[in-house]
Amino acid sequence: MLVKTRGIVLNYIKFRESSIIARVYTEALGIQSYIVNSVRKKGSGSRIALFQPFTLLDMVVYTSHKGGLTRISEYKCAHPFTSIPFDIRKSSMLLFLSEVVSRTVKEEEENPPLFNFLYNAIVFFDEQTQHFENFHLVFLLQLSRHLGFGPSSGAEIVEQVAFSANAQSATSAPAVLALQAHEAYFDQLLHQPDSLAVANGRVRRELLAILIRYYQLHVDKLGEIKSLAILSEVLAF
Repeated sequence: MLVKTRGIVLNYIKFRESSIIARVYTEALGIQSYIVNSVRKKGSGSRIALFQPFTLLDMVVYTSHKGGLTRISEYKCAHPFTSIPFDIRKSSMLLFLSEVVSRTVKEEEENPPLFNFLYNAIVFFDEQTQHFENFHLVFLLQLSRHLGFGPSSGAEIVEQVAFSANAQSATSAPAVLALQAHEAYFDQLLHQPDSLAVANGRVRRELLAILIRYYQLHVDKLGEIKSLAILSEVLAF
């Protein structure tokens, strides 16, 4: 059976000589894995760029009642990026967020509110030309709502992280009193993100460390976000 759907690429692994297995969050079918043949060819015939993290696709895909790996019948880019591939800050941020989504979104069924949030957020991010340095923080807070553990206040985030049994070892986050100093930032990120002014890159990295720990408390086996080190280095301003 063929199904027409939009998709958000999460990641891929190499498969055989020139193929890949792509993991895609689809609008119609939730998380799916597809074998895509001959996309790693050398030269102009390569289409591997269409399977970079958070690429937006229009697809026609095969489905099977048995589940497991299937194939894509047709695919094309639904929204060609105009800024993300050319800005290392944006591409690093998107790589990080795609890894978080890959580790937290597991459902193999449609979820229109979640899909539309992800799709529209990616398009919005690509269109921003300035003042996007807090995008990943706002994205994580909004994503947490769709995942069922969205906080209502900065105090809720800080209290849970500060009093978790192994907060210090897991995140290298500041001490409890320093954590509490971040409540106002989180309140603004939650309720007035457009007016937030973060003092500097150090504070922004601390906010992100707290948010990651908050996710670890709510997502089983979230593990280490490998792309965080790259993001921290790129956004060190």
